[in-house]
Amino acid sequence: MLADRDLTAFVLFSSLLFLGSVGQAGYAAANAALTALAEARHAAGRPALSVAWDTVGRHRHGRHRTPHHQLRRSGLAPMDAAPALAALERHLAGDAPCVVVSDVDWARLTAAGARPLLAELTDPTDRTAPADDDAALRREVLALHPSSRHAAVLEAVRTQIADVLGHASIAPVEPEAPLSALGFTSLLALDLRGRLNTLTGLALPATLVFDHPTADALARHLLHELAGTRSTETVAATGGDQSDDPIVVVSMSCRFAGGVYTPEELWRLLSDGADAMSAFPTDRGWDTDSLYHPDPDHEGTSYAREGGFLPGVGAFDADLFGINPREALAMDPQQRLLLECSWEAFERAGVDPRSVRGSRIGVFAGTNGQDYPAALHNSAENLAGYVATGSAASVFSGRLAYAFGLEGPALTVDTACSASLVALHLASQALRAGECSAALVAGATVMTTPGVFVEFSRQRALSPDGRCKAFSDDADGTGWGEGAAVVLLERLSEARRHGHPVLAVLRGSAVNSDGASNGLTAPNGAAQQRVIRQALANAGLATGDVDAVEAHGTGTSLGDPIEAHALLATYGQDRPADRPLWLGSVKSNIGHTQAAAGLAGVLKMVLALRHGTLPATLHVSAPSRHVDWAAGDVRLLTEAQPWPAGDRPRRAGVSAFGVSGTNAHAILEQAPEPDGPTAPEPDGPTPRPGGRRSYRGCWPGGPRPR
Repeated sequence: MLADRDLTAFVLFSSLLFLGSVGQAGYAAANAALTALAEARHAAGRPALSVAWDTVGRHRHGRHRTPHHQLRRSGLAPMDAAPALAALERHLAGDAPCVVVSDVDWARLTAAGARPLLAELTDPTDRTAPADDDAALRREVLALHPSSRHAAVLEAVRTQIADVLGHASIAPVEPEAPLSALGFTSLLALDLRGRLNTLTGLALPATLVFDHPTADALARHLLHELAGTRSTETVAATGGDQSDDPIVVVSMSCRFAGGVYTPEELWRLLSDGADAMSAFPTDRGWDTDSLYHPDPDHEGTSYAREGGFLPGVGAFDADLFGINPREALAMDPQQRLLLECSWEAFERAGVDPRSVRGSRIGVFAGTNGQDYPAALHNSAENLAGYVATGSAASVFSGRLAYAFGLEGPALTVDTACSASLVALHLASQALRAGECSAALVAGATVMTTPGVFVEFSRQRALSPDGRCKAFSDDADGTGWGEGAAVVLLERLSEARRHGHPVLAVLRGSAVNSDGASNGLTAPNGAAQQRVIRQALANAGLATGDVDAVEAHGTGTSLGDPIEAHALLATYGQDRPADRPLWLGSVKSNIGHTQAAAGLAGVLKMVLALRHGTLPATLHVSAPSRHVDWAAGDVRLLTEAQPWPAGDRPRRAGVSAFGVSGTNAHAILEQAPEPDGPTAPEPDGPTPRPGGRRSYRGCWPGGPRPR
């Protein structure tokens, strides 16, 4: 703008505030632009001076004041105006285009360790701290009697927390108080993590405060790390010994985006690396023209406009299930899908669905909400008398038990996105306890209204393009999907006796809760580690016995690093050199199918076990920089990998975590060789009593049911 003017001086006021600070990335970029402008003018022979100031007097950044105690703690003290102006006058007469003006406490600034930016300004040998100071706490703690160690570490942790928060003493830092309640933000959490890294000499994850959300929990974790006792943690197995008669998967059925109506079509989509996401549906009465708005703060709209939607969710063969048209219309589409998939699951096991009436088969259904009543509320149809049962969560399992006459336990589980995997765990426990002879495990999600898009847009939790970029460096939120899945479980002896196909073994599973985590909906890495170890203990396996994990992997910038660090701390340790843990997420193909997500992962891994291939995870530009991938031997499935048979059965873990804080992990194993001939899985229309074709025979070759 002033390139053609004959100026005496051209002065730019920049800032040093970003040095050693957090939360100043945008400000630092603006400062760099000023520096570049000054250097460009100077190179062209024109006057230029960019002054990177430290704070002068009382400093304000917009509405946010930077407390002086925080600045002094960093080694940068606020300057008086007189010496600052004197420095400006001196440098105006100089020839340097870029200068820094600051009142620096060099001993404090360099005490934390080497900083490349300051290497040419300070002599590392002049530091007041000893060179091996990062191991000081370890030496002090290990020199104490074991009974005194926790108190010493807790005091050190409380001291660091108090310093980060600006307290004069540790008194306000109660050991059991959540750090979020004490005033911690994500930026302060990173500050504390850095201080504890320096204090302990450990490489602690960025998610430390989310994993261990109180001072006491932090101290216990650090003590385990400092003393090297983490690997000695033992977990007692529950559910008894399964090795003699394990739980097996004998059948699967599903509906997913991308025209997936069978497990075979799901495998085709996965092996092709297909993306099943699409635009908002036009057959549900949504006002798609006004629903989308790119501004996350725009009320009543979504800044994402794609998802993994099921086509034709209104199609339903009510007559097949003996349901009258009015009741069928009042039924949540999720109930309809579970009826269809359950029928197909029986057929694919070689079982006539009408022959199971009166049996002790259990039903365990996962759900995470029902928004269909909102659609019914605006309907002109006379549905009185059917709305309650059509929309109640309890009826999800009860409807299946009623329709097929199943007399085992029937329960609906709502733990949000972990619901169907929790249902799988409960079903296996019931089978081991003899509460049922077999178990239908189901999960379904249909977004009847766009409410979940609108709600999560306000939270800025959606990926703008609707894709789950699981564990990718450009992960920017979840992408919603729909789906339904059903698996049929039996004991191996029963499956063999009845001639049912055995697709995989459910070797072990576990469920737990985050407990008092760093927030009601915040994931907790420590709890995720515990549920993995419990599942391994129940399965009688070590971490190196599992080849791959189908992760929860929603593509969020907070949840994915927490999950990755939990996997690195468990499966990533003590592995054979030639057997890394392979990590993937089916959500990259079909979106986050919510209550069906856990079973979607189960279907994917059962199919991968049977085909000997691990499908690629889509939309990974590069592994997330927020994960210390060097902390363990875990690799992302950015490409499909062969999964050959070896000297032991192939095994895979499946994870699902709910916004409620309920975590689930299951371990699947390659099916054993059959003792004799078994009934083949049906792959075409099968006859039904009375001469009619079965429901499954109408899909996908024939016309879709009305």
